[in-house]
Amino acid sequence: MPEKLVLVVVDALHPAMLQRAIDDGSAPTFAALAERGKLVRDCVSSFPSVTPVACSEMLTGVGPGDHWVMGMNWYHRLESRYIEYGSSFEATRVFGLFRAMYDLVYNMNLGHLSWEQRTVFESLGDAGVRTACTPFLIFRGRSRHEVSLEGLTKRALGAVNFRHAVWAPDEFFYGDVYASRETECVGNFGRPGTRDDYAACVSEELVRDGAYDFLLFALPDNDFYSHRHGPDSSDRSIARADEAFARIVEAGGGFDAFLRENAVIVTGDHAQTEISDGLPLVESLSEDWRVLQPNEDQPENAEIAVSPTSRAGAVYMLEDPRRRPVTQERLRAHLREMDGVDLVAWLSDADGMPVTREGVGLGDADAVEAVVERDGRELRFRPGGLVRDRRGARWKLRGDAEALDADVSRGRFDAERYPDALARLWSALVSPHAGDLLISAADGYECVDWGGVTHIGGGSHGSLARDDSLTPLLFVGCGPEEPASHPQWALRDLSSVILEHFGLFSDGGRREQAAGVAT
Repeated sequence: MPEKLVLVVVDALHPAMLQRAIDDGSAPTFAALAERGKLVRDCVSSFPSVTPVACSEMLTGVGPGDHWVMGMNWYHRLESRYIEYGSSFEATRVFGLFRAMYDLVYNMNLGHLSWEQRTVFESLGDAGVRTACTPFLIFRGRSRHEVSLEGLTKRALGAVNFRHAVWAPDEFFYGDVYASRETECVGNFGRPGTRDDYAACVSEELVRDGAYDFLLFALPDNDFYSHRHGPDSSDRSIARADEAFARIVEAGGGFDAFLRENAVIVTGDHAQTEISDGLPLVESLSEDWRVLQPNEDQPENAEIAVSPTSRAGAVYMLEDPRRRPVTQERLRAHLREMDGVDLVAWLSDADGMPVTREGVGLGDADAVEAVVERDGRELRFRPGGLVRDRRGARWKLRGDAEALDADVSRGRFDAERYPDALARLWSALVSPHAGDLLISAADGYECVDWGGVTHIGGGSHGSLARDDSLTPLLFVGCGPEEPASHPQWALRDLSSVILEHFGLFSDGGRREQAAGVAT
């Protein structure tokens, strides 16, 4: 087995589009990997199926209920403000460019991502494994890196407090902002369409120098291309991702030499679907409630906060808790009448009353249950019980499984339309940063973000539905002997595969050390 491991993450990699690119010859390097490896076509993303949540799940091995990152936009109850990671340039401008950058670069990893969960980089670093990463949203590791900008740009960003060091992998590149070594590569400040080239450029040097044991090779441009042109055209951007990966293969001495030294995992963080309509969540709810506005001076006057996050959304109730049951019922009635809302989910106590997120966690499973409502049907569920899902988790159900188009027979729950639905919904709902109500958008709809932007005419993602939620998973030189024996792969399985490759589960002590990642 090769000693090193390269994790290739092609943002928004759709299984069918990868197969098309392989079949038509436009992705020859990925095709050669597929011939030698084991391909899983239905690895399940997070919910919401957006990049910050999915990347957090990939590198911690747990869902948002434990890693706490909730979307592209979410409301921070303790700080009484929205967190915006960059839904669009227009949304970033509404919240403030530097505030959004500060949340994205610093707070996501060092504040929002739970410190109770160790990342793959942290666990590998603790074991003395050399780690490296090209620009990727989740990067928390054990090595300290100072801002690498120079001249006027460094002084300008420093003037707005954008000057802090971060903890990241040993070799770390984040566009022009952080670089663990000098290179000739130009980051262009993460400009879409140039990021794959930058990742390939810095990784060529890492491969030639043998400067890593584990390399996360992130290729984000496919997501940008799919948003703009639609997923059905993404075979072109997948071809460019293939070219970027081929560059580091060549730097490693060619295909055979590279694979002798490196095991490879290729995956995505989610897929995308075509968008034809906008879902004006903020505008519609503003007709009946005082919605918290970005950078609000008096947030105490708002009744609700609303967070559109691509093809999902959240509503937070801000008023007196004694009024929340009435308010929630009114909100649910409003949402169920909106065109473009596929399903609504919330937490309830044993008496059917809505509960708040404060203090809710997986340990409260006996006290609360999740509720999902769709097309007038309602299903209630919580962990435990006699019904197993495809991954083998046990659930207690009551209500109508048709709310998730699910088949429940012979003690098994299977929802083809909404893969891994119960676990994904539960984890999202019990997160301390979850909304009191979560919505998943109907086919063809995307929530209008706070900048007034959608990807109509292109693609988007975020919902619980199958087409947003499945991505391929290709193992070469690592992973299980028979991936098909695993009944349903999910992004949260990747961390354990990576750690096992480096022997971190070889004994009970190592397994206990990494338990927070492998859960």
